[in-house]
Amino acid sequence: MLVNKILKVVLLLLAGAYIVLQGFAVEVKGAALSAISLGLLTFLYYKWTKDKSEYFFLFLVVFTLADILGLAAYYRVPILSGNIDYLYYTANILYMLSYIFLIVKILKGFNFRKVFYELSIPIIILVVLDVFCVTLVTATAEKEFTYYQYILEFTYNTVIMVLLSVALINYMYRNDKKSMLFLLGSIFIVFSEIIQLAYYYVLEDNNLSLIYSIFLVVAFLFFYLQSQTAFTGPIPEYKDDELEA
Repeated sequence: MLVNKILKVVLLLLAGAYIVLQGFAVEVKGAALSAISLGLLTFLYYKWTKDKSEYFFLFLVVFTLADILGLAAYYRVPILSGNIDYLYYTANILYMLSYIFLIVKILKGFNFRKVFYELSIPIIILVVLDVFCVTLVTATAEKEFTYYQYILEFTYNTVIMVLLSVALINYMYRNDKKSMLFLLGSIFIVFSEIIQLAYYYVLEDNNLSLIYSIFLVVAFLFFYLQSQTAFTGPIPEYKDDELEA
């Protein structure tokens, strides 16, 4: 138990150092700390979580692998114009895969008939909003992409918006602390990814790097907290107390 607490303190310190480095645009060292932090978080989850989720563990493992590839990209031979950046595509596909594991984690617990019956209108609204948001966000950096990069980024943005929508539906369906923490983590992940896109392709401002790094750390904090929280079951809708005559 003492080792567990020490590692958590170390993890928080690493996360703080990562945010500071990103804020000062020391990206190589920041990427190294990010990969180390994620590896430590994965170890903490696997070693000390009583009721482990297979899909959440896969999310952590695959996301960590993607981060390691992102770090490796800083040490590779520069890519010549016209050549394919295999690390870029592989890392982004792994990030997408990690988010898909989170989506599957939520969907596998749904009673789809009940969900669609109770939440059909919100689902339709979310689908329309997702299409609008994905198109708008991807279009902001469209001129910076090749055709295949655009397809990849469009798919990537689709996956993270689906994650957010599924998290919101999950919260409306279950209405408990665990689903609320998962929703908060998903919100911060989406904002982190959108701001990161703006940082790399629209406006290279260190403030954006700082913000998306903070959001990413907060997202993983909420995800970890929900992984340590037991599902309490759907909570009845809140109703005002009736006023006695």
